[in-house]
Amino acid sequence: MADWTETELSALRRAYASGTTRVSYDGKSVDYGSAEDLLARIRTIERAIAGATRPLPVAGLAGFSRGDR
Repeated sequence: MADWTETELSALRRAYASGTTRVSYDGKSVDYGSAEDLLARIRTIERAIAGATRPLPVAGLAGFSRGDR
């Protein structure tokens, strides 16, 4: 996973909301081909950040017995 930051995500959201495809943050600047490309990048980062903060699922093994065997 890349080291995405909330700063980058905020800059992407601001650019998308303003209708521009050029994003600048932390001294970096990126031009996206379209608003759809920009939105796809936003969704990718959101999923990565959410996945990093979501607790891992707990797996268990269910067992049962009839008791007479």
